[in-house]
Amino acid sequence: MGTDTETKRKQSAVKEKAPLRPVESPMDICLGCGTCSAGCAMTGVDGFDPRKIVRKVLMGRDAELVGSKLPWICTMCGKCEHACPMGINIVNMIRTLRGMVDRDKVPGMIQKGVELCLETGNNLGLPAEDFTFIIEDVAAEMAEEPGFEGFTVPIDKKGANLLHTLHNKLVNTQNEDLVHWWKIFHMAGEDFTIPSENWEGVNWGLFSGDDESMKIVVGRIVEHMDRLEIKNLMYPE
Repeated sequence: MGTDTETKRKQSAVKEKAPLRPVESPMDICLGCGTCSAGCAMTGVDGFDPRKIVRKVLMGRDAELVGSKLPWICTMCGKCEHACPMGINIVNMIRTLRGMVDRDKVPGMIQKGVELCLETGNNLGLPAEDFTFIIEDVAAEMAEEPGFEGFTVPIDKKGANLLHTLHNKLVNTQNEDLVHWWKIFHMAGEDFTIPSENWEGVNWGLFSGDDESMKIVVGRIVEHMDRLEIKNLMYPE
């Protein structure tokens, strides 16, 4: 059986790890007004309610939240904390709760996607040669359309104005959305490029509360910017 000190430390974990937006203000200033819940699109879905989550954190009921599916219902859109009159950083609270969940208990494909991204550079686990084939094939189809003759996608172009990281769905199941972007770039005369490796623009480490993985993915994008001498980034999320 743990000591009272250990119990208190565990109970206050989320309060300590998820500071408020105005750092000077303690989380205990929550008014219980429900403004966060009123602005949340997920309120009522399977019992989700931002106000109740804040209150449970204040009561030290972290273990109850970590063991539930409530933190994963949140879309992390930020409407709740934007509406909060006291500035409580509810999104950071949700991320902190997610980060306290054992990785083998993270729901769905999120953790698998994180592991694939760390290993292969994208959440799909798509080999670099397959990625390049898809990009070139979709570009070739676009080049057959009137007004886009000869269009190609520059890959790993040094000195381009814009680095375009990609949402994995654009490569996997929604290729047509790639064409929409490329047509805009082409008509605007935009000088862009796509990295051939570590091209993933969806940081599932961020969503899952895995800070270390999140930093690795962000670091890869920074490396692309430095290596290719690019100043501007287009991020899909």
